[in-house]
Amino acid sequence: MNRREFIQHTALVTAATAASVTAIGDFTAEAKVNWPVGCFNRPWTKWSFDETLKQTKAAGYKYTGLLSRTREEPFIAADARAEYLDALKKKLAANGLTANMGALRSRHNIPVEESVKEMRQQIDNARFLGLQFILSFGVDKPEEYAHYYKVMHESAVYAEEKKIKLVMKPHGGGSGASDEILRAIKEVNHRNFKIWYDAGNIIHYTGKDPVEELKPIAQHVTGFCAKDCGAVKGEVMMQFGEGKVNFAGVFKALKAAGFKGPIMVEGVKVGATPEETSANAKANREFLEKVLASV
Repeated sequence: MNRREFIQHTALVTAATAASVTAIGDFTAEAKVNWPVGCFNRPWTKWSFDETLKQTKAAGYKYTGLLSRTREEPFIAADARAEYLDALKKKLAANGLTANMGALRSRHNIPVEESVKEMRQQIDNARFLGLQFILSFGVDKPEEYAHYYKVMHESAVYAEEKKIKLVMKPHGGGSGASDEILRAIKEVNHRNFKIWYDAGNIIHYTGKDPVEELKPIAQHVTGFCAKDCGAVKGEVMMQFGEGKVNFAGVFKALKAAGFKGPIMVEGVKVGATPEETSANAKANREFLEKVLASV
């Protein structure tokens, strides 16, 4: 090998090595998860919503979700007044928090058309607030399943027009575990109807293994509700790691399915004060971050 050939060979090897290092770096970056982690308002519902927002921020969260309504805080309810929604939007901004979800309330003992009308109003309210997701809890009574599927289909169509994702979480009955969830997906039959997985609720309502129940539906999951639980009908407002949810196993299954987040904390041990509850919410956030770093 002459001098010119040696220089050319060395340059090729150097370029190949650099490309390999870049590829490895890219793979490593891709392999790490960076899912947004927020917290629902549920842990602080016995205090004012102003206090809730203050404590959510104090616990280190940037995202909140409008999950648990109260008489004072209807959130995206169909009968929420315009002035209330405007004040709510300003309140969220003033506290430096982004609300990404609102929980729906759907009635299935009224004509489909009336139920769809109520849903559309809630979707409009969610759009005004800039929410990304609207959440359904499913339905409990088998005689209402067909009604629910029709209402969700029409709502998914309308929500898509408004650029909002309609999701359903495991909550017993028609959304109990993977079999019921797959049936709902099939019957609703719309690409904008997705699943917000809740491993704690899988245990609470069915006693089944959340990791195994996730596998058949993982491709449909677009959000995760973080709570722990130890038994059927067991406590869910608890600290992570005290129940039976295998968070690492769930996150690995979600990662394999291409999940991008977000994760929203719901279950937190409620303390005697807002500050104590905030400390517990912070501990649960740090628990999740540690698990995510290992996935």
